Amino acid sequence: MPSSTFPYIAHLSKDKKLAKLLARQESVKLIRRTQIYLHLCGSIMSQQLSTRVAAVIQKRFIKLYSGKPTPQKILDTSYEMLRGIGLSGAKVSYIQNVARFALEEGMDHKLLSKMDNDELIEHFTQIKGAGRWTAEMLLMFSLGREDVFAVDDLGIQKAMVRIYKLDKANRKKLREDMLRISAKWAPYRTFACLHLWRFKDNTPLSA
Repeated sequence: MPSSTFPYIAHLSKDKKLAKLLARQESVKLIRRTQIYLHLCGSIMSQQLSTRVAAVIQKRFIKLYSGKPTPQKILDTSYEMLRGIGLSGAKVSYIQNVARFALEEGMDHKLLSKMDNDELIEHFTQIKGAGRWTAEMLLMFSLGREDVFAVDDLGIQKAMVRIYKLDKANRKKLREDMLRISAKWAPYRTFACLHLWRFKDNTPLSA
């Protein structure tokens, strides 16, 4: 695991507790994907569901379009058909909001590459149904942004509570402690999150 190949390793290893974790895991890479709208739909579908159930629903969704969903096709799909694959009524609405936003506002890489992380989060959270966590997952797993920290992710919280012996009873202090610890991981906070998820074995389905 040479740091010259994976420069984030040397930087994150300055944190002695995180260094022990990195030493026990394989290195990770980020992937930049096309069809951003599709990955955003996937993130919304997986909200508040187990990984297994979310995977089944996403498979059914892709099958509806013979593997080639487009924003227009999603908008043209009836409410009843989308409900029929296991989506709640709210998620049907949210997914169609994503498709409409993709057509009207744009989600192509040329547009998104001009925005910094905060601008992207603001851009995506205009969509009803896409909160900050969903936007952060999109930045990490679809846009390949290296410096995103998902402070409100339950898996990240559990991992940091265990590794750094944080007090989970006080939610406000837990959040403050997580942000303080993670600040020194910049500009590679996404990689830290990936390793923390591995530690808890609960990487989001978007990965």
